[in-house]
Amino acid sequence: MTGAAVWSLASCANQGVVRAIPVAPGTTYLQPGAAEQSDGAPHMMQVMLPEQPMLVATSGPSIRAASYLLLDARTGQHLAGRNFETARAVASTQKLVTALVVLDAGNLDKMVRVQASDVAVEPTRLGLKPGEVYSRRMLLYAFLVKSCNDVANVLARDNAGSIGAFADKMNAKVRSLGATNSHFCNPHGLTVRGQYSTARDMARVAMAAYRNGVIRDAVRRKYYTFHRADGRTVTLESTNELLGVMPECNGMKTGYTVASGRCLISSAASGSREVILVQLGTKTKYIWEDARIMMGWGLQRLRSRGGVAVAWTAN
Repeated sequence: MTGAAVWSLASCANQGVVRAIPVAPGTTYLQPGAAEQSDGAPHMMQVMLPEQPMLVATSGPSIRAASYLLLDARTGQHLAGRNFETARAVASTQKLVTALVVLDAGNLDKMVRVQASDVAVEPTRLGLKPGEVYSRRMLLYAFLVKSCNDVANVLARDNAGSIGAFADKMNAKVRSLGATNSHFCNPHGLTVRGQYSTARDMARVAMAAYRNGVIRDAVRRKYYTFHRADGRTVTLESTNELLGVMPECNGMKTGYTVASGRCLISSAASGSREVILVQLGTKTKYIWEDARIMMGWGLQRLRSRGGVAVAWTAN
């Protein structure tokens, strides 16, 4: 077996019986006799990291997301996933793309004047008023912590001149990250025809966001104090309910619309181990508990894997 070969492990009903199967790098491995998922598709694992052996097991915590992908945040290695190439609405999780585009422009201390067209949006708003002036940095933090749609419009229009032009920048940005099955039409994620992404593409976005110091600092915050133009202050509470509940959680972004269901991109770290989880299309309130269980499991697997990369598919 060459260094480029990949081995898969197929376990037998959690009885500790494991057989090793050589798999060609870059192919998809289908476990023989695997049970079908709820959508009728068999469990599949995309083989990755051809530079070293990979072990693929067939057990893991069950979560309710229609699509999900768990990654090693340091390497991008897939640890668990289901339907992660399925295109679907991703709601406000796409605000991470908006943040990356805004940060590409730099000059975060530039002052921006709010226009009337910016605030004509629902439902989550900071309550900005036309004529008010704020720095890009302050708007970006409020945007990432509280997921305000009026702030998204201000940042997009300031950056590109119009929502349409900004969407073009968003699409160029995700393509540069290797996300080829996505198309964005606005900076906030409200439902519109032709806007979609996948768990895998959003995981690529999340990896880039996780490596950006400004985004990391914003999304780790449970609270952010926003100074209004009239001198008042307001304390914004993060929409991420994992913060303060799961000690290892250090971000990232929530999302919800009727069309998308509950969506969540979350990250967690323990020592040198770091994971990112993308959950899309959850139809229950248990998305937070699912994230806590799955990320805790991922951190534990990274600790126990030693010097061998171990990837998992979930039941």
